[in-house]
Amino acid sequence: MNLRVLGAPGRLFACLAAALMPSCGPAADIPAAGSSDGAATLEETAKNTLSAEEEAAGWIVLFDGESTDGWRGYNQSSFPEQGWDVRDGDLVVFASDGSEEGLGGDIVSEATFSDFELVFDFVVSPVGNSGVFYRVQEHEGLDLWMVAPEFQVLDDTAYIDMGTMDMNKHLTGDNYDLHSSAMTAANPIGEWNHGRILVDGPHVEHWLNGQMTVEYELWSPEWNELVAASKFAPHPPYGMATEGRIGIQDHGHEIRYKNIKVRPINGGQ
Repeated sequence: MNLRVLGAPGRLFACLAAALMPSCGPAADIPAAGSSDGAATLEETAKNTLSAEEEAAGWIVLFDGESTDGWRGYNQSSFPEQGWDVRDGDLVVFASDGSEEGLGGDIVSEATFSDFELVFDFVVSPVGNSGVFYRVQEHEGLDLWMVAPEFQVLDDTAYIDMGTMDMNKHLTGDNYDLHSSAMTAANPIGEWNHGRILVDGPHVEHWLNGQMTVEYELWSPEWNELVAASKFAPHPPYGMATEGRIGIQDHGHEIRYKNIKVRPINGGQ
Protein backbone atom coordinates (compact mmCIF):
# COMPACT_ATOMS: atom_id res chain seq x y z
CA MET A 1 0.00 0.00 0.00
CA ASN A 2 1.41 3.38 -0.98
CA LEU A 3 1.44 6.05 1.71
CA ARG A 4 1.58 9.79 1.49
CA VAL A 5 3.68 10.80 4.47
CA LEU A 6 4.94 14.23 5.43
CA GLY A 7 8.25 13.85 7.24
CA ALA A 8 8.13 10.14 7.26
CA PRO A 9 -29.25 18.86 32.71
CA GLY A 10 -27.36 20.67 29.18
CA ARG A 11 -24.75 18.45 27.73
CA LEU A 12 -26.98 15.36 27.81
CA PHE A 13 -29.74 17.12 25.86
CA ALA A 14 -27.23 18.38 23.29
CA CYS A 15 -25.78 14.89 22.93
CA LEU A 16 -29.22 13.40 22.21
CA ALA A 17 -29.99 16.16 19.74
CA ALA A 18 -26.67 15.71 17.94
CA ALA A 19 -27.27 12.00 17.60
CA LEU A 20 -30.47 12.71 15.65
CA MET A 21 -28.94 15.28 13.31
CA PRO A 22 -27.06 14.40 10.11
CA SER A 23 -23.48 15.61 9.85
CA CYS A 24 -22.87 18.69 7.78
CA GLY A 25 -20.09 20.92 6.58
CA PRO A 26 -17.54 20.82 3.76
CA ALA A 27 -16.13 17.41 4.70
CA ALA A 28 -19.42 15.57 5.23
CA ASP A 29 -19.49 14.13 1.71
CA ILE A 30 -16.07 12.49 2.05
CA PRO A 31 -15.62 9.74 4.67
CA ALA A 32 -13.22 11.01 7.33
CA ALA A 33 -10.26 8.89 8.31
CA GLY A 34 -11.71 6.80 11.11
CA SER A 35 -14.83 8.98 11.17
CA SER A 36 -17.97 8.53 13.22
CA ASP A 37 -19.42 6.13 10.69
CA GLY A 38 -16.06 4.47 10.12
CA ALA A 39 -15.37 2.54 13.33
CA ALA A 40 -14.63 -0.43 11.12
CA THR A 41 -12.06 1.68 9.28
CA LEU A 42 -10.05 2.10 12.47
CA GLU A 43 -10.04 -1.68 12.93
CA GLU A 44 -9.36 -2.62 9.30
CA THR A 45 -6.70 -0.04 8.41
CA ALA A 46 -3.20 -0.75 9.68
CA LYS A 47 -1.99 1.60 12.39
CA ASN A 48 -0.53 4.89 11.14
CA THR A 49 -1.28 4.06 7.49
CA LEU A 50 -3.89 5.04 4.95
CA SER A 51 -6.63 2.89 3.50
CA ALA A 52 -7.08 2.96 -0.27
CA GLU A 53 -10.13 5.18 0.23
CA GLU A 54 -8.24 7.63 2.45
CA GLU A 55 -5.36 7.85 0.01
CA ALA A 56 -7.73 8.50 -2.88
CA ALA A 57 -9.43 11.25 -0.85
CA GLY A 58 -6.11 13.05 -0.32
CA TRP A 59 -5.28 12.14 3.27
CA ILE A 60 -1.66 12.45 4.43
CA VAL A 61 -0.01 10.60 7.32
CA LEU A 62 1.70 13.04 9.70
CA PHE A 63 3.17 10.37 12.01
CA ASP A 64 4.58 7.14 10.53
CA GLY A 65 4.65 5.16 13.79
CA GLU A 66 8.39 4.56 13.55
CA SER A 67 10.10 7.94 13.83
CA THR A 68 9.54 11.57 14.74
CA ASP A 69 10.28 12.69 11.19
CA GLY A 70 8.14 15.65 10.22
CA TRP A 71 8.03 17.05 13.76
CA ARG A 72 10.25 19.36 15.82
CA GLY A 73 10.09 21.35 19.01
CA TYR A 74 8.02 24.53 19.07
CA ASN A 75 10.41 27.42 18.39
CA GLN A 76 13.17 24.82 17.99
CA SER A 77 15.11 23.56 15.00
CA SER A 78 15.06 19.90 16.03
CA PHE A 79 12.93 17.38 17.89
CA PRO A 80 13.25 17.36 21.71
CA GLU A 81 16.00 15.05 22.97
CA GLN A 82 13.93 14.00 25.98
CA GLY A 83 10.31 13.82 27.03
CA TRP A 84 9.03 12.33 23.77
CA ASP A 85 9.54 9.00 22.02
CA VAL A 86 7.97 6.48 19.67
CA ARG A 87 6.82 3.34 21.51
CA ASP A 88 4.85 0.46 19.97
CA GLY A 89 3.82 2.63 17.06
CA ASP A 90 2.57 5.45 19.31
CA LEU A 91 3.91 8.99 19.66
CA VAL A 92 4.35 9.28 23.43
CA VAL A 93 4.83 12.34 25.60
CA PHE A 94 6.11 11.19 28.98
CA ALA A 95 5.23 12.30 32.48
CA SER A 96 7.71 14.77 33.95
CA ASP A 97 8.89 15.32 37.49
CA GLY A 98 5.83 17.47 38.05
CA SER A 99 6.69 20.56 36.03
CA GLU A 100 3.81 21.81 33.91
CA GLU A 101 6.04 22.40 30.88
CA GLY A 102 7.13 18.76 30.86
CA LEU A 103 10.50 17.34 29.94
CA GLY A 104 10.69 18.03 26.22
CA GLY A 105 8.29 20.87 25.59
CA ASP A 106 5.64 21.24 22.92
CA ILE A 107 6.12 19.98 19.36
CA VAL A 108 4.86 21.14 15.95
CA SER A 109 4.62 19.64 12.49
CA GLU A 110 7.15 20.70 9.89
CA ALA A 111 4.30 21.04 7.39
CA THR A 112 1.85 23.92 7.47
CA PHE A 113 -1.82 23.94 6.50
CA SER A 114 -4.54 26.54 6.01
CA ASP A 115 -7.86 24.73 5.44
CA PHE A 116 -7.87 21.07 6.42
CA GLU A 117 -9.41 18.13 8.21
CA LEU A 118 -7.22 16.57 10.92
CA VAL A 119 -7.82 13.28 12.73
CA PHE A 120 -5.88 11.66 15.55
CA ASP A 121 -6.30 8.93 18.15
CA PHE A 122 -5.18 9.48 21.73
CA VAL A 123 -5.21 7.72 25.08
CA VAL A 124 -4.98 9.65 28.35
CA SER A 125 -3.18 8.47 31.49
CA PRO A 126 -4.66 9.18 34.95
CA VAL A 127 -4.59 12.97 35.60
CA GLY A 128 -3.33 13.37 32.04
CA ASN A 129 -3.34 16.78 30.34
CA SER A 130 -2.38 17.72 26.77
CA GLY A 131 -3.86 19.35 23.70
CA VAL A 132 -3.76 19.50 19.91
CA PHE A 133 -3.29 22.95 18.35
CA TYR A 134 -3.88 24.16 14.80
CA ARG A 135 -2.71 26.97 12.53
CA VAL A 136 0.30 27.43 14.79
CA GLN A 137 2.59 30.33 13.94
CA GLU A 138 5.71 30.39 16.10
CA HIS A 139 6.51 33.57 18.01
CA GLU A 140 9.66 34.01 20.03
CA GLY A 141 8.84 34.55 23.69
CA LEU A 142 5.29 33.19 23.40
CA ASP A 143 4.26 29.68 24.44
CA LEU A 144 2.28 27.44 22.10
CA TRP A 145 -0.99 28.01 23.97
CA MET A 146 -0.59 31.77 23.55
CA VAL A 147 -0.73 31.69 19.75
CA ALA A 148 -3.18 29.03 18.53
CA PRO A 149 -6.55 27.44 19.39
CA GLU A 150 -6.49 24.11 21.25
CA PHE A 151 -8.50 20.91 21.15
CA GLN A 152 -8.27 20.00 24.85
CA VAL A 153 -7.08 16.50 25.82
CA LEU A 154 -7.62 15.71 29.51
CA ASP A 155 -8.55 13.27 32.25
CA ASP A 156 -11.83 15.13 32.75
CA THR A 157 -12.98 13.31 35.88
CA ALA A 158 -9.72 13.80 37.76
CA TYR A 159 -9.67 17.56 37.23
CA ILE A 160 -13.36 17.97 38.00
CA ASP A 161 -12.86 16.03 41.24
CA MET A 162 -9.92 18.25 42.23
CA GLY A 163 -12.32 21.19 42.43
CA THR A 164 -9.49 23.70 42.12
CA MET A 165 -10.91 25.58 39.12
CA ASP A 166 -13.97 25.96 36.93
CA MET A 167 -13.61 23.21 34.31
CA ASN A 168 -16.19 24.71 31.94
CA LYS A 169 -14.40 25.17 28.57
CA HIS A 170 -11.46 23.09 29.86
CA LEU A 171 -12.62 19.50 29.17
CA THR A 172 -11.71 17.04 26.41
CA GLY A 173 -12.98 18.24 23.04
CA ASP A 174 -13.44 21.84 24.20
CA ASN A 175 -11.89 24.79 22.40
CA TYR A 176 -9.75 25.47 25.43
CA ASP A 177 -10.91 28.43 27.54
CA LEU A 178 -13.32 29.70 24.87
CA HIS A 179 -15.98 27.12 23.90
CA SER A 180 -17.43 24.33 26.00
CA SER A 181 -18.34 20.94 24.55
CA ALA A 182 -22.00 20.39 23.81
CA MET A 183 -21.78 16.92 25.37
CA THR A 184 -19.51 14.54 27.24
CA ALA A 185 -18.04 12.19 24.62
CA ALA A 186 -14.67 11.07 26.05
CA ASN A 187 -14.02 7.38 26.62
CA PRO A 188 -12.88 6.10 30.04
CA ILE A 189 -9.25 6.65 31.00
CA GLY A 190 -7.03 4.03 29.40
CA GLU A 191 -9.24 3.65 26.33
CA TRP A 192 -8.43 5.18 22.95
CA ASN A 193 -10.34 8.24 21.74
CA HIS A 194 -10.76 9.54 18.20
CA GLY A 195 -10.40 13.28 17.66
CA ARG A 196 -11.23 15.26 14.54
CA ILE A 197 -10.73 18.94 13.77
CA LEU A 198 -12.15 20.67 10.70
CA VAL A 199 -10.81 24.12 9.81
CA ASP A 200 -12.35 25.79 6.74
CA GLY A 201 -11.58 29.50 6.52
CA PRO A 202 -13.00 30.97 9.74
CA HIS A 203 -15.19 27.90 10.41
CA VAL A 204 -13.92 25.38 12.98
CA GLU A 205 -15.40 22.13 14.27
CA HIS A 206 -14.16 19.81 17.03
CA TRP A 207 -15.31 16.17 16.98
CA LEU A 208 -14.73 13.53 19.65
CA ASN A 209 -15.58 9.87 19.14
CA GLY A 210 -18.05 10.71 16.39
CA GLN A 211 -19.80 13.57 18.21
CA MET A 212 -19.40 17.23 17.31
CA THR A 213 -18.37 18.89 20.56
CA VAL A 214 -17.60 22.44 19.42
CA GLU A 215 -18.42 24.62 16.42
CA TYR A 216 -17.35 28.25 16.09
CA GLU A 217 -16.30 31.03 13.72
CA LEU A 218 -12.88 32.58 14.07
CA TRP A 219 -12.73 36.38 14.14
CA SER A 220 -16.50 36.75 14.54
CA PRO A 221 -17.88 39.31 17.03
CA GLU A 222 -18.65 36.44 19.43
CA TRP A 223 -15.12 35.05 19.10
CA ASN A 224 -13.57 38.48 19.61
CA GLU A 225 -15.60 38.98 22.80
CA LEU A 226 -14.64 35.57 24.16
CA VAL A 227 -10.93 36.13 23.48
CA ALA A 228 -11.04 39.59 25.08
CA ALA A 229 -12.43 38.03 28.28
CA SER A 230 -10.00 35.08 28.30
CA LYS A 231 -6.41 34.33 29.30
CA PHE A 232 -5.45 34.95 25.65
CA ALA A 233 -6.31 38.66 25.73
CA PRO A 234 -2.71 39.78 26.48
CA HIS A 235 -1.39 37.89 23.42
CA PRO A 236 -2.34 39.63 20.14
CA PRO A 237 -1.17 36.77 17.84
CA TYR A 238 -3.60 34.31 19.43
CA GLY A 239 -5.82 32.64 16.82
CA MET A 240 -5.13 35.21 14.09
CA ALA A 241 -3.18 33.01 11.66
CA THR A 242 -4.86 31.81 8.48
CA GLU A 243 -2.36 28.97 8.12
CA GLY A 244 0.18 27.24 10.31
CA ARG A 245 1.49 24.05 11.85
CA ILE A 246 -0.18 21.34 13.87
CA GLY A 247 1.00 21.38 17.51
CA ILE A 248 0.88 18.87 20.35
CA GLN A 249 1.34 19.98 23.96
CA ASP A 250 3.70 18.56 26.56
CA HIS A 251 1.95 19.39 29.82
CA GLY A 252 4.01 17.04 31.97
CA HIS A 253 1.73 13.98 31.71
CA GLU A 254 1.91 10.77 29.71
CA ILE A 255 -0.35 10.83 26.65
CA ARG A 256 -0.15 8.58 23.58
CA TYR A 257 -1.07 9.61 20.04
CA LYS A 258 -1.39 7.57 16.85
CA ASN A 259 -3.09 7.68 13.43
CA ILE A 260 -2.38 11.40 13.02
CA LYS A 261 -3.65 12.23 9.53
CA VAL A 262 -4.56 15.39 7.67
CA ARG A 263 -6.55 16.13 4.52
CA PRO A 264 -6.00 19.58 3.02
CA ILE A 265 -9.19 21.12 1.62
CA ASN A 266 -9.70 24.08 -0.72
CA GLY A 267 -6.03 23.81 -1.69
CA GLY A 268 -5.16 24.41 1.96
CA GLN A 269 -1.58 23.11 2.13
